[in-house]
Amino acid sequence: MGRVGRIVFVMPHENTATATLPSGHPRELASAPGSEWWRSAVIYQIYPRSFADASGDGIGDLAGITQRLESLANLGVDAVWLSPFFRSPQKDAGYDVSDYCDVDPIFGTLDDFDALRDRAHELGLRVIVDLVPNHCSSEHEWFQEAMAAGPGSPERDRFIFRPGKGDNGELPPNNWHSMFGGPAWTRTTNADGTPGDWYLHLFDSTQPDFDWTNPWVSEQFRQILRFWLDRGADGFRVDVAHGLMKAEGLPDIEEAAEEDSELAEGLMGSLEVPYWGQDTVHAVYRDWHAVLAEYEGDRVLCAEAWVEPLAKAALWVRPDEMHQAFNFSYLATPWLAPRLRDVITESLEAFTGVGAPSTWVLSNHDVVRHASRLGLAPYAAGPGAGIGPSSPEKPDAALGLHRARAATALMLALPGSAYLYQGEELGLPEVIELDDEYRQDPSFHRTGGEVYGRDGCRVPIPWEPDAPAFGFNTTGESWLPQPETFARFAHAAQADVEGSTLELYRLALALRAEHGFGLGTLTWLEGYADDVLAFRNGGVTVIANLGDAPVELPAGEVILASDPLEAGAVPSDTTVWVAA
Repeated sequence: MGRVGRIVFVMPHENTATATLPSGHPRELASAPGSEWWRSAVIYQIYPRSFADASGDGIGDLAGITQRLESLANLGVDAVWLSPFFRSPQKDAGYDVSDYCDVDPIFGTLDDFDALRDRAHELGLRVIVDLVPNHCSSEHEWFQEAMAAGPGSPERDRFIFRPGKGDNGELPPNNWHSMFGGPAWTRTTNADGTPGDWYLHLFDSTQPDFDWTNPWVSEQFRQILRFWLDRGADGFRVDVAHGLMKAEGLPDIEEAAEEDSELAEGLMGSLEVPYWGQDTVHAVYRDWHAVLAEYEGDRVLCAEAWVEPLAKAALWVRPDEMHQAFNFSYLATPWLAPRLRDVITESLEAFTGVGAPSTWVLSNHDVVRHASRLGLAPYAAGPGAGIGPSSPEKPDAALGLHRARAATALMLALPGSAYLYQGEELGLPEVIELDDEYRQDPSFHRTGGEVYGRDGCRVPIPWEPDAPAFGFNTTGESWLPQPETFARFAHAAQADVEGSTLELYRLALALRAEHGFGLGTLTWLEGYADDVLAFRNGGVTVIANLGDAPVELPAGEVILASDPLEAGAVPSDTTVWVAA
């Protein structure tokens, strides 16, 4: 075995570094600094329209989620994050909000939310609400009032309206592009029928951006936070948390940035753009932090902040701001050991430096599922781009699942918090052979099909192999068609089946809690080849073999292996946990 090297990082608060997490109700966790539940939690993302459908209309709902919550408690997660379920015209699957304080009828009612919250808390699960503060729906009464009030009104000041350029204002105010393709500006029509000002929408034209320099906007969102906190929400995932503030004067993007693809520019682009990651945004989250601090129970703010480098991402989780920020640099790292070692090291250094946990993630509703992504050549599928029937590269399904299991076993052994995306515990692949007529992602339609988008990772998940819609409901309806191959991935087909992906996740989560990995210390091990990741967390040695040659097992008891081992060795694309 490799010999122990220097200790690279220790999570803050040394008195908790080696603590063992209790496996019971999360509310039993102490609230002392350094042991807050969110520092080590595993949080499960639910995409409501695709999780479970109690009504049978083909769209998942809150009542369906409530019926299936016990399965998540049995899985061993600590909390659930609900993607948006607010009132919405659903032009962007709920990320276009028309009322932040009500439930869209397709998902149920506020009473249904209350029932879900109560059942979750009974099972020891916390509930995190997805908040969308960068923009709302063009059908929101605030935007409707702005359009009716006309130029120069206080109502218009809630959003970013500007006169156009050119002799008659016929050109957009600047050269910014929508993340969904096309221009980021739409021109209005005045009451007399003449062309009017333009409004900014970094996403779809039905999603106008708020003007966060307006105190009125800040006050409305404080009220929204309190509405859900008063209703028992345990925290918020904040959509596009890096985008609220724009550079003063709304300057054009430099020519080099214009040449980048819109998705790369919008998500993980390294170029500075005037609408992402502005320093002024941090005042918003300091304000929100103070609001959450008024409530008991370690309420949490988690940032969707697609920014690089990691040192910049860590600015979102300084002690008086947010509590977590998704580690998208880790998600986007290809299956190459040196690159993963670097990003893990950099992550722990950056986040520990501000007293925050690193928040690991491999899949979500915006990216190609990692069971497929890892079956592609490195860099073949970027975040949000999707894979479809005409994509030049298709994943090797067996290799992708093999690597996905290893990647998850690696991730769950790291110090910090982790997020899981619904269906990944089943090993679900991206749905690739999805006919164009079924696709609903705005990025697909705004790019004329050049970008397949995110529908492939949003197909309703399978629960029973032989039931209508694979148990998603009892009617067989499904808002996106499920492939027949989903039968073998169904929850019931894997439960209590030794070696299944579901049972791998259950075991990994149980052992992670037992050994206190979330609050642990990572120690890199020396003496291994460059294509092997080897470290200790507490009393457990973790070996992830990303190379072609088998790696000798270290001494001790094998407590977890992502796939079967060879005699005394860790095969290629396999992760093993060994207790000494």
